[in-house]
Amino acid sequence: MKPERETPPTAGLPLRLADLGGTTPAPLTALAAAWLGVEEVQLECSGTAALTVALTALAEDMPSRREVAIPAFTCPLVPLAIRRAGLVPRLVDLGPGHFDMDPQRLEDACGPLTLAVVPTHLGGRVADVETANAIAHRAGAVTIEDAAQALGARCPNGFAGTQGDIGFYSLAAGKGLSIFEGGLLVGRDEALRARFRRVAKQIARWHPGWEIRRSLELAAYAAFYRPHGLGWAYGRPLRRALRRGDLLSATGEHFAADFPLHPVGRWRRAVGARAFHRLPVFIEATTQQALARAPRLAAIPGLHLFSDKGGTWPYLMLLLPDEALRDAVLKRLWTSGHGVTRMFVHALPDYRYLESMPGDDDVAHARDFAARTLSISNSPWLDEAAFEHVCAVIESVLACR
Repeated sequence: MKPERETPPTAGLPLRLADLGGTTPAPLTALAAAWLGVEEVQLECSGTAALTVALTALAEDMPSRREVAIPAFTCPLVPLAIRRAGLVPRLVDLGPGHFDMDPQRLEDACGPLTLAVVPTHLGGRVADVETANAIAHRAGAVTIEDAAQALGARCPNGFAGTQGDIGFYSLAAGKGLSIFEGGLLVGRDEALRARFRRVAKQIARWHPGWEIRRSLELAAYAAFYRPHGLGWAYGRPLRRALRRGDLLSATGEHFAADFPLHPVGRWRRAVGARAFHRLPVFIEATTQQALARAPRLAAIPGLHLFSDKGGTWPYLMLLLPDEALRDAVLKRLWTSGHGVTRMFVHALPDYRYLESMPGDDDVAHARDFAARTLSISNSPWLDEAAFEHVCAVIESVLACR
């Protein structure tokens, strides 16, 4: 049976056969540091692991500060990483109709217990790090930029992830450059980076079982991250999950508190290094595709497309007028194979596997954002005819409101 053609939900850089073996131009960390314009980049086994290392190092330096302020709508792995570091996530509601934290709510959340503030560049869109820096520093806290979905995005003064005290990126499947699971960690000063290196050696111990598993998964990713391969690897499991009503499986959000912490093996590091030179060109191509398609979406009455001047475009992030209309669009498009999906299913307080967190009783804007958003893949494999079909479906649903 011929597998279905499937567009991935995000625009990831496809791997080539040459990436899997041959000469390595330079270490992956050196290539990333040179591109980002920073002195050093540390490689961890995931973006979540990178955040855990950073928080553990900070907690040792400032033991009286135990809280980390985060947006109430973000990846559930963020509060899990905070707890893994022995700290407390404090939720901050979003601004109305936006993915960024409300500045006044953030100000109110910060105080003598605040260790860090985590502004989040969601879906390649750029958060207001300057305001987060000012609020965090007034409270004696540091800023950790969550650029997991924004490797290559630019702020006014440089790359996203380099504007705060600390930043981290994800190299997971579909996150631009991928070594299947991996994370990059950057710090503003050498004293901080030295603590990161020391802490990583303490908490991220070599685990051959995990590295073998990740290597096999990376090989499968190289083979199946193609329009027809994704029909087997992504499309069919997605449709089974939706038939069961299992939204967390459909979006890949069944996360565990004991997520892996281990160094990345030599082969996966080399694969990332060999593919790295294609990443800037790929980001530029997908950016131009998104900018060319943005006017079509912006012309649909009632639809809001999030955009900025410097962000990357792994997907197009949309805000619809209400939850019923968003769900009506998803009913017609989620199983279409065109890369339409939800970003995160819930605001953080509504994941059953997350325990109660300070601030979780007052996050109305985050819940509203979760209820009204969806995303469209910006993969080059979503051709013009498929993109127009997606736009026409959205247009027809909104016309009936």
